[in-house]
Amino acid sequence: MNFLRGVMGGPSAGPQPSGAETIQKLCDRVASSTLLDDRRDAVRALKSLSKKYRLEVGIHAMEHLIHVLQTDRSDSEIIGYALDTLYNVISNDLEEEEQEENLPKQVDDLGSQFTEIFIKQQENVTLLLTLVEEFDFHVRWPGVKLLTSLLKQQGPQVQQIILVSPMGVSRLMDLLADSREVIRNDGVLLLQQLTKSNAAIQKIVAFENAFERLLDIITEEGNSDGGIVVEDCLLLLQNLLKNNNSNQNFFKEGSYIQRMKPWFEVGDDNCGWSAQKVTNLHLMLQLVRVLVSPTNPPGATSSCQKAMFHCGLLQQLCTILMATGVPADILTETINTVSEVIRGCQMNQDYFASVNAPSNPPRPAIVVLLMSMVNERQPFVLRCAVLYCFQCFLYKNQKGQGEIVSTLLPSTIDATGNSVSAGQLLCGGLFSTDSLSNWCAAVALAHALQENATLKEQLLRVQLATSIGNPPVSLLQQCTNILSQGDKIDRRGSKVQTRVGLLMLLCTWLSNCSIAVTHFLHNPANVPFLTGQIAENLGEEEQLVQGLCALLLGISIYYNDNSLENYRKEKLKQLIEKRIGRENFIEKLGFISKHELYSRAAQKPQPSFSSPDHMMFDHEFTKLVKELEGVISKAIYKSSEEDKKEEEVKKTLEQHDNIVTHYKKVIREQDQELEELKQRVSTLTSQNEQLQATVTQQVSQIQQHKDQYNLLKVQLGKDTQHHNSHSDTFQMNGIQMEEVSKLKEELEEWKNKHELLQGQLREKDSVTEKLKSSQLEMATTEQSSQTSKSGGLEHNNELQKELEMLRSQIQLQSAEISKLQIENQKLQVMNTSADPVLGDSGATAGNNSELERRLEQEIKELKSEIKALSEEKESLKQQLDSSSSTVAILQDEKSKLQQEVAESKKEQDDLLVLLADQDQKLSALKIKLKDLGVPVEDEDDIESGDQGDEDEDGDEEEQD
Repeated sequence: MNFLRGVMGGPSAGPQPSGAETIQKLCDRVASSTLLDDRRDAVRALKSLSKKYRLEVGIHAMEHLIHVLQTDRSDSEIIGYALDTLYNVISNDLEEEEQEENLPKQVDDLGSQFTEIFIKQQENVTLLLTLVEEFDFHVRWPGVKLLTSLLKQQGPQVQQIILVSPMGVSRLMDLLADSREVIRNDGVLLLQQLTKSNAAIQKIVAFENAFERLLDIITEEGNSDGGIVVEDCLLLLQNLLKNNNSNQNFFKEGSYIQRMKPWFEVGDDNCGWSAQKVTNLHLMLQLVRVLVSPTNPPGATSSCQKAMFHCGLLQQLCTILMATGVPADILTETINTVSEVIRGCQMNQDYFASVNAPSNPPRPAIVVLLMSMVNERQPFVLRCAVLYCFQCFLYKNQKGQGEIVSTLLPSTIDATGNSVSAGQLLCGGLFSTDSLSNWCAAVALAHALQENATLKEQLLRVQLATSIGNPPVSLLQQCTNILSQGDKIDRRGSKVQTRVGLLMLLCTWLSNCSIAVTHFLHNPANVPFLTGQIAENLGEEEQLVQGLCALLLGISIYYNDNSLENYRKEKLKQLIEKRIGRENFIEKLGFISKHELYSRAAQKPQPSFSSPDHMMFDHEFTKLVKELEGVISKAIYKSSEEDKKEEEVKKTLEQHDNIVTHYKKVIREQDQELEELKQRVSTLTSQNEQLQATVTQQVSQIQQHKDQYNLLKVQLGKDTQHHNSHSDTFQMNGIQMEEVSKLKEELEEWKNKHELLQGQLREKDSVTEKLKSSQLEMATTEQSSQTSKSGGLEHNNELQKELEMLRSQIQLQSAEISKLQIENQKLQVMNTSADPVLGDSGATAGNNSELERRLEQEIKELKSEIKALSEEKESLKQQLDSSSSTVAILQDEKSKLQQEVAESKKEQDDLLVLLADQDQKLSALKIKLKDLGVPVEDEDDIESGDQGDEDEDGDEEEQD
């Protein structure tokens, strides 16, 4: 109290003030003091009193503390004291020495009441969110703790306030990025409380990159070897993913499943795991189960299962499953996790079937697990987990069902007895003296027959050797024998449990299988036993057995094909009417669905029982009961005429089904044909489009040629008119004769160049033929021997040189053609320039008409020869284009040859590597042989001999 007196400045002597009075004075100082230091000291004093006088501080000081948070934002110290004081008032996390036995309920009420007062004004929570944004440690950390405490006390209300607050959730997500571990870790705890049972906030947190940050924290902390921080992160991940399909899909699409694989990497030595590691690994396994839970949508579960297989997570889990030294609870949870990862996924089920245990000789993992299930020394939860794993392995897995049943059939049983099969283990458990083993084996065998009529018929072939000297009996007969013996066999555990398991197996076996019903009814003792069990008035424990017997008898009636005269449907109904009564039969049948254990088993596929005595019903069997209870009740009350009508309807329906099946087949075939025709139509359409494009291109080219032709025609008409108009004044003189002689000389040059081009074209064709023949020779040489690849390379070089020569020749030809075009243009210009010259000198042409006609005739001949030369030039261009395409084809073939040469070179390199490895192995073997004293030829001699051979080969090559 000296401290308080010093703070308050009161007298040192006299009566001491009470706690309430002190708190009231401190509150007055906080409210009225103008100096910041005085207010800070008063708030500090309230903080020190808040734990002991929680109620008084909460009542008197809360309003003043909130006012401090609003007005004194600039001073981080007073803000920190105020937040700590509010946390002490609202939080229920009192220190142990301050707790008393009679206080917990009162404490809970106080925290809840003060939280309600605080959040009554939503601005207070918004203010707190603003303070949490501050980077100052003395403000941010107490703010995080206070907000966490508010969420613990009044979660839904505070969640709603944060949800409607602008950027409320985003502000809190920044806590995960804080470099100070204390704030980061408390931020994880805050987000745990924030995301509880609120799907909207869970989605926002997930899309604020929470998965990435949490997985980074787990990796930094050492995965499963980390501390309690890893545990908190895993609990937050569970909150985000459990029953939230959107977040699960986001987790899968973000490739975060792949990042879970390192969590389950365990070493060879698994002894001495810490309690924290066990807890972490347990939560990690639960997180995997959240993603593949049977309650999730089937599509989401299937995609997660496939992702876990492709990233190696399933393989890692199977490694833990087969490892030694793993704690029992981790092993149990791993079995449950593997079960749900493979449930209904054919790819995962096939992989699990291929997993072998590290034993000598290796045994399939399924066999090892079944050995644990039928071993009564194993823990009860472990046996339940193995049963669940076996059920999930067979769920929608007809291939796996067939493999299990095949181990029971006579043709596949191992006569040597060296290895134990799954079928033998199931039979051993079915007929053991442990009632729990009986029940587990019966349920496991029932799952092997689930929705598979073919296997139900095959299982009728199974024969069992009961004792030496006695003939073997069928599995069906042995099950009914044990069922009829009942209490006569001394068993460990519940005797009702054995009979319930066998009755569930028989009901599953006989349902939807008329042949199995006929085999069952063929034994004359079965029907009297069932009617006797149903008719008796027994205790509550036996009522369940009576209900299952009524179900089995009802199945025998409903799926009866009337092949046995004494046990036709009508006679069995009359037997029920006489010995049991229809109403009594229906009442006993209803005992099953009214039983409490039936309702528990119907909730989820995993068998979870508090004790072995409660292990009565299987989840899949509850579906069968729900399906058959109504139809059996109707079948009991039907008359023989109605049965006949129903059989006729069934036959008609079967005929219709056959017709429908036939039409489905026809439609399927027509669909295939239609798809093929569609493909053909698409290919023809593409071809048509290509042809249309070609036609359009050709039409445009023809139009261009027409335009050019019309233009030339117009020009020729003008030339003709020009000559006609000047024919009267045309005169022959010395200049005209010189022009004509020049035209003749140029015409001769054109003819010579034309002949030269034709000669070069013929040479080019011969070179092309040579290239083709050399290519064929190279291909045959490449196929005949790999050793001639060096020669192929030389030949390829020659081919490349010839192609280069061909390119140069083509370039020369193109240059000459361009030159000829230029000369042709010059000739046309000179031809056109001759006209005005002749026109200007036409004044004195009156007396030379004969020379005029001769000159006109020579000009016409020159024009026709020029036209012929232009046509020949066009033909030469076409031939040049065809030769260019030939060259392109040869270049493609050359690139193919180069690729083949590179591949052969790569193969030679691989052979050299193999030869080097072989030489190393031979040298090692020679050393071992020398060590053992075996005479070995010296390596130097061998090398000298090889060198001599190489020299001879080298001489031969030089001679060649």
